[in-house]
Amino acid sequence: MTPASHNHQPQPLPLPATPQECAARGWDQVDIVLVSGDAYIDHPSFGIALIGRLLAREGYRVAILAQPRFDRPDDFRIFGQPRLFFGISGGNLDSIVANYSGNGKVRDQDSYSPDGNPWRGKTQSKEGRRRPDRAALIYAGLARAAYKNIPVILGGVEASLRRFIHYDYKQAKLRGSVLTEAKANLLVYGMGERAVVEVAHRLASGNKNLSGIPGTCERLTERGFQECFPTASEARANVKILPGWKAIQDDVGQFMKAERLIDRQARARMDTILAQQQQNFWLIQHPAAVPLSTIEMDALYDLPFSRRPHPSTPNVPAHAMIRDSITIVRGCSGNCSFCAITRHQGPEVSSRSQKSIIREAQTLAAMDDFSGTISDLGGPTANLYGTSCRIGGCKKHDCLYPKLCTNLNIDEESFLKLLKQTRDIPGVKHVFISSGLRMELLRSTPRLMRAIIRDHCPGMLKIAPEHTESEVLKLMHKEDHSELQKFVRECQRINRELKRPVRLSPYLISAHPGCTDDHCRAMVPKLRQLGLPVRQFQDFTPTPGTLATAMYVTGLNRDRDQKIFVARTKNERSRQRQLLEQLLEKRTSKQPASNQWKKKGKKR
Repeated sequence: MTPASHNHQPQPLPLPATPQECAARGWDQVDIVLVSGDAYIDHPSFGIALIGRLLAREGYRVAILAQPRFDRPDDFRIFGQPRLFFGISGGNLDSIVANYSGNGKVRDQDSYSPDGNPWRGKTQSKEGRRRPDRAALIYAGLARAAYKNIPVILGGVEASLRRFIHYDYKQAKLRGSVLTEAKANLLVYGMGERAVVEVAHRLASGNKNLSGIPGTCERLTERGFQECFPTASEARANVKILPGWKAIQDDVGQFMKAERLIDRQARARMDTILAQQQQNFWLIQHPAAVPLSTIEMDALYDLPFSRRPHPSTPNVPAHAMIRDSITIVRGCSGNCSFCAITRHQGPEVSSRSQKSIIREAQTLAAMDDFSGTISDLGGPTANLYGTSCRIGGCKKHDCLYPKLCTNLNIDEESFLKLLKQTRDIPGVKHVFISSGLRMELLRSTPRLMRAIIRDHCPGMLKIAPEHTESEVLKLMHKEDHSELQKFVRECQRINRELKRPVRLSPYLISAHPGCTDDHCRAMVPKLRQLGLPVRQFQDFTPTPGTLATAMYVTGLNRDRDQKIFVARTKNERSRQRQLLEQLLEKRTSKQPASNQWKKKGKKR
């Protein structure tokens, strides 16, 4: 087999991101302009690149407008009037999360901007930002100002998680749906490949009716809602009315009720239409699109990507983090309260074929600047790769909580084979898994666990117990602390056998709804007993679209209307953080992290 270093292939050109690049392709008009709050990186880890390449495969002329100025609509005119639509995304992160810490402090770094600089110039002002707050909303208004009659389609993480009434932690208040606030034509939620292609096909055929597309939300006036769903009609029978704006303003507990219904519908993948009244419109959510099959995922990730930032912005830190990574799986059935992955990507796990992943790894290994290390074979939860349901799915889609579901099919052999085949590619020296790994799932696959510790982690295995106290873990929808204890003991045993000092790095959350000062005091001593260093923890951030945020807003338990403690004030949140920091200092002074695997009278 020819060594990868001697088999370099010409790199595909990125999609055009300037008028000059469009002219070089002989285009006199573009069909679609995709707008992003991130710098343009032509890599399949970025939604804009995936959607852009998919639309290009369908024959459409697609241009990328990355991080446009948002103080005037001029940048939205640089490609001329698009023939079909503007596709608007805030970027790979919600723009408030990208611009502010969990405690509302302005971030001085932006990994998705050139040189990691969130500012356009030396002046650090609101107008000088590269990405506006609530980017999807701002960009939609600018697109409409540039060309009044061109459809505006919202998509991406920000729009997906702000599609219903949601909490904005920067403003510390509830806001209406971004679709109704932006007065856009449509909102694509979740993994939007099917929906966005259907939108393009309808508009290209002259059909301006975008109603009823799976995986989309539309806005209706009161009159329009009553016409579509008359009270005494068969159509109304398939509609679930969520608590609306007025009901939630009158009783904030109704916000939790709405979020529970949204969560239940998302996990069950019901055919029900959800409807929520905003201030002046109705938000209508059609059922989710069917997840991509393995064949469809393979075809998507087989599209030609340069895997690099656009030449106009070569140094984007996010690219350095993911340049040598490969996505192998989508979706997550973990349903952690603080995580929005299930609501965005869905609860069903979709895996690529081994052949497709190997093809991408071979492409990566053939690149001139490949380091020899594949930094991640992963996804939301890497070791969900190849899993499936024996009964074809259920309404709960809760495969990992409170323990592994007996109907979960786990294909340990497939993952082991994938790791070996990837490692055997000429030019590949190391294959690591840096994405999240579920501990209870890993313990159920002992050969995979051993292989990862032996060959596929760079000296440190990242785990996410999040907490140790049962009351908090239940509210997080996470496994009991006993699972962490079992996992650590098993890791220690494997380390002793392999004589390989792989360390565990636990990720923790302070100030999660339901977490008190006493819970924080109890946490680190328990971790100390397990020999775990406390290096990474952060304050809970009430991001849109999660049950944990609904608990933060309402002070109610996620599963029943029972009051819980919530650390909301800066003093309460900082006190919990300080407790962990003080305990961290004691931990460091008493037992260095490098000694975490030592036993009394024994060495590693």
